[in-house]
Amino acid sequence: MSQTTESWGSRVGLILAMAGNAVGLGNFLRFPVQAVQNGGGTFIIPYLVSFLLMGIPLLWVEWAMGRFGGRYGDHSTPFILDNMTKRRFWKYFGVFGIFTNMGVMAYYTYIESWTLTYTIKSLKGDFLGLDLAQLDIFFNNYVDLGSGINFPVWAILAFLVTLTINIYILSRGLSAGIETVAKIAMPLLILFGAFLAIMSWTTGSTGRCDDCSTFIGLNFLWEPDFTTLANPKIWLAAAGQIFFTLSVGMGTIHCYSSYLKQKDDIALNAMAAGWMNGFVEIVLGSAVVIPIAVGYLGLDWVIENAGFMMAFKTMPFLFDQWGSVIAVISGVAWFGLLFFAGITSSLAMGTPFMGFVQDEFNWSKNKSAIILGVSILAMGLPTILFFEKGVFDEYDYWTGTVSLVVFALAEVILFAWVFGMDKGWAEINDGADMKVPKIYRPIIKYVTPLFIGTILFT
Repeated sequence: MSQTTESWGSRVGLILAMAGNAVGLGNFLRFPVQAVQNGGGTFIIPYLVSFLLMGIPLLWVEWAMGRFGGRYGDHSTPFILDNMTKRRFWKYFGVFGIFTNMGVMAYYTYIESWTLTYTIKSLKGDFLGLDLAQLDIFFNNYVDLGSGINFPVWAILAFLVTLTINIYILSRGLSAGIETVAKIAMPLLILFGAFLAIMSWTTGSTGRCDDCSTFIGLNFLWEPDFTTLANPKIWLAAAGQIFFTLSVGMGTIHCYSSYLKQKDDIALNAMAAGWMNGFVEIVLGSAVVIPIAVGYLGLDWVIENAGFMMAFKTMPFLFDQWGSVIAVISGVAWFGLLFFAGITSSLAMGTPFMGFVQDEFNWSKNKSAIILGVSILAMGLPTILFFEKGVFDEYDYWTGTVSLVVFALAEVILFAWVFGMDKGWAEINDGADMKVPKIYRPIIKYVTPLFIGTILFT
């Protein structure tokens, strides 16, 4: 097994990279849609409860597991799980986690490439003057819908460019590659998000319809209806969103934290990364798509049409209502924001494979990155060529949903019951700048597994 000399360059870089791993396309595309479909402001209450009882505990568990593995030169879940249990089953289970990551990266990078294309198109002003129907046609042509087997030339080229960017950065390593990108991308992401949020808040009532006001959209997302709070569907949706937004159950946090020093704090750092993700999701994620759409199309339209594709088929039209100059700036900010959110997450998805092959086969960073790139290309092409046949959705369901929940449930059981809560609790608090409240000990052991199990089996 190779002994890496890589490490994080700074605490700020570590937190930004960890936050970048969590902050992804789902913060701006999945979260607001989930909120609309699950009671608006009512959704926020179970969301925060789930964050405290499931999200934060899982972050501590994964940070602790990663740092423990790094102490012995392990930088991927197969070796980390094997070292914690001394049982071969868990090593093979860790390999399952790596393939899950690669499956997610295969289709996620394709979406990421859309945001790159749309950023360039926005900068050129190609969306100016287009209505909703024309934007729908543009996207369908871009991904070549309606032709059976899809062969979207420009979309494939954009995918190749995006994948190449990812592979190049990964080949640069931890500090010179991932950390450097995070230090640039995360501040710009927050800056772009803040600009769009301010534009949303200052738009107010547009007079396009009786309820066409961004304030109505914001009010819908923030004012809870306590009569629906007991609805189990809302609680399950909120718990699921917390699960996916923090990028737990993927092995990426294990890999990142394996490069920590033995006495580096994980209790406070994990909290900081988690709360930064929460800020981006709740404050910025809820301030852009839904309020602006309500401002020009009305609340009824948004409730009926809320979905992932609003980002590409609706937002350029909404920006165009602000005039051509602001439309171009807003389009670049919006799709640039999504690209930065996407690439900081996809880079994290590539690190478990990199860590595994470097540890197992002593491959160089360049060779590991190239093999990863070829693998992702082979896995990603079916999601492009058979997009219309549902392959993309199958990848998302099995690798981006079911597998993550299974892995997270297994790892928290391993940590609390196999590795042992005594050793696990000591590992979380070792070197901590802030000791974790003792109430979280039974939460990690009992409540968090129950939360995850409920999501998996419901």
